[in-house]
Amino acid sequence: MKFIDEAIITVQSGDGGRGCVSFRREKFIPRGGPDGGDGGKGGDVVFVATAGKRTLYQFRYKKQLKAKNGVYGQGNQKKGKNGEDLKIEIPLGTLVFNAETGLLIKDFVKVGEPFIIAKGGRGGQGNTRFKSSTNRTPRFAQPGEPCETLTLKIELKLLADVGIVGLPNAGKSTLISVISSARPKIADYPFTTLTPNLGVVQTDKGEPFVVADIPGLISGAHKGAGLGIRFLKHIERTRILVHLIDISSVDTNHPLDVYNTINIELALYSENLAKKPQIVVLNKLDLPGAKEAADIFQSAAKEKDIELISAITGKGVNHLILRILEILDKTYE
Repeated sequence: MKFIDEAIITVQSGDGGRGCVSFRREKFIPRGGPDGGDGGKGGDVVFVATAGKRTLYQFRYKKQLKAKNGVYGQGNQKKGKNGEDLKIEIPLGTLVFNAETGLLIKDFVKVGEPFIIAKGGRGGQGNTRFKSSTNRTPRFAQPGEPCETLTLKIELKLLADVGIVGLPNAGKSTLISVISSARPKIADYPFTTLTPNLGVVQTDKGEPFVVADIPGLISGAHKGAGLGIRFLKHIERTRILVHLIDISSVDTNHPLDVYNTINIELALYSENLAKKPQIVVLNKLDLPGAKEAADIFQSAAKEKDIELISAITGKGVNHLILRILEILDKTYE
C-alpha cells in the first residue's frame, strides 16, 4: 500500500553580501582610516522533517525556492544583515536526491530534524579588514560568495493515512474515485479490487491525505480466506479506518451482522488493528428502502456516530471528508 510521490524542484541559497569600501569622514579628521563593514551571510535552504505534512503537494506549483541574500556592508564598520534562511517543512520519510547525479543527499527519518540542503554564501569582508602597515588606505573589499543552486529530486513513499474497509461490493472503489484522483476499476461483482487503490484527497481545509480502498474482506480473512492476510497487513499501516457498509446488504432482523463481520476479522488478526479510530459509513442511500434500513442500523448501533452517504450521487461525501480530516489531524497531534 505504498506509492511514490515525486517532485523535481530547484533550491537556491542566498548570495553573501558585498563588503563595503568606506573611509571615515569626520570633522578635524581629514584622513580617516578605512571603516567599511563586512557583508552579511546569505540565507541557507533548510529542510525540516515534520509529522504535520503528509504529501509533497506543496511542490506541485512552487518549484523554484530561494533564500534571502545577505545585505551589503556599510560605512562606520556596520556589518550587513544576514539573509533569512528558507525553512521548508517536508513529510517524515522523504528522500532527497541530487537530480543531476542521482546521489542521495538525505533520508529524513526523525521528526524535527533540520538539514541544510544549500548553504548561503559567506559575506565579503569590508576594506577595514585589509588595512596594514604597508596599505593604510585599502580601496577594495571582497564581493560576497555566490549562492548554491541545486536541482533536487524528492521522493516520498506514501503510506495511506486512511484505509477504507468493508465487505465486497460495499462501494469502496466508487468512494475513492469520488473523493480522490484515483480511478479504480469498478464493477458489480466480488473482488473487483485485487490490489489496494490509492488516491490523494485534496481539500481547502489543510494538508491533503492519502486514502486506500482495501480489497473486500470476508469471514475467515485473518486465516487467509479470500484475499486474506495479504491485505490485513496493509490496513495495519493506516492511521484511521473508514468502515463502509452497503446499506442494501443489511439484514433488518440482524442489522449489525455485516458490521460485526469486518470488526471480528480485524480483532482476530490484530488487537491494535481493532483499536484504530474507525468511522462507520452507510453507503448507497440512493437505493430504494435504504433510509428505513439505515434507521434500523443506527438504532441497533446506538452510541456510534454514523455517516450516511451515497458515493454515486455524492450526498454526504463532503461531510465525510471533513470528519476524516478532523480525526486524522488528531492522530498527528
